[in-house]
Amino acid sequence: MSATLPLANADAALPAAKLDIAPLLLVPLLMLAMLPLVGSFPTWVTLTVAGLAMGMMYFIMASGLTLVFGLMSVLNFGHGAFVSVGAFTATLVLLPMRGWLEMDSLLVNLGVLLLAVTVAMIATALLGWAFERIIIKPVYGQHLKQILITMGGMIVAEQLIHVIWGAETIALPLPTALRGAILMGDAAIEKYRLVAVVVGLVVFVAMFLTLNRTKLGLLIRAGVENGEMVEALGYRIGRLFVAVFAAGSALAGLGGVLWGLYKETLVAAMGGELMVLIFIVIIIGGLGSVGGCFIGALLMALVANYASFLAPKVALVSNIILMIAILLWRPAGLYSKMRG
Repeated sequence: MSATLPLANADAALPAAKLDIAPLLLVPLLMLAMLPLVGSFPTWVTLTVAGLAMGMMYFIMASGLTLVFGLMSVLNFGHGAFVSVGAFTATLVLLPMRGWLEMDSLLVNLGVLLLAVTVAMIATALLGWAFERIIIKPVYGQHLKQILITMGGMIVAEQLIHVIWGAETIALPLPTALRGAILMGDAAIEKYRLVAVVVGLVVFVAMFLTLNRTKLGLLIRAGVENGEMVEALGYRIGRLFVAVFAAGSALAGLGGVLWGLYKETLVAAMGGELMVLIFIVIIIGGLGSVGGCFIGALLMALVANYASFLAPKVALVSNIILMIAILLWRPAGLYSKMRG
């Protein structure tokens, strides 16, 4: 059939989604429940904003992977490589322009960061395209081989980072305008964490609108539900796969830049170290769900932050405890197959 057929026919392949608000209440309920336990309102505000910022960074890094899994059913254990490559690629802009970052001008600092993020996302998108064509394409539908070959790809990427940037840790200080905190009464809110929250919200809103309000999003959702139907309507689902994989890689690169600035140091293994947390977020949210990924990332970061303050020993296993609790309630995660 021709691609000129009404796209509404593709939408017929999508069953009507029912609004499920229970998972949406988890984050605000958790924050309210922690207020009396923390005891101090300024401390609660500081912990909450810090947790939201960390959750946004987790979401940005995990969202691309959950989108790739939902559409392509690819278990990409090499996703962390894109996080590392994005962070290190950003240094090609941030380090030579360090003088600009030391200027006490928010506009100049953000301009340099925007340039670094753009370069990092382009580089990781191109790397993702090559990764999908060379490594992923031959093992579609073979999950065990996907795990082995993508883990191998991440190891190779880490060694290439050592070759290009060296094995030493690279310092990545925050821009001058983003250092320090904003005082709201007795509560101190770090400026960079506010930036991370804003960036995370922008990414989530952009993904939500793309998936639910555009023709491309309709094709992606239809491809998840019934790829053969989309092919029958004349659309090339293979090209869509490649585009989604590249976009997911670019998001990982963005997350890598944010995480590197948050830690203020870069190591080649940073992406691999984050993979466990990224997969926990995806499992909690539900495989293939961007909305679930968003809620799961916020829950995980907030629980870890509150636990670190209230019971530091429990914080070490808080992510596992949260995952078990969510899966006992909903074995498939909060949402699944991009219902959120």
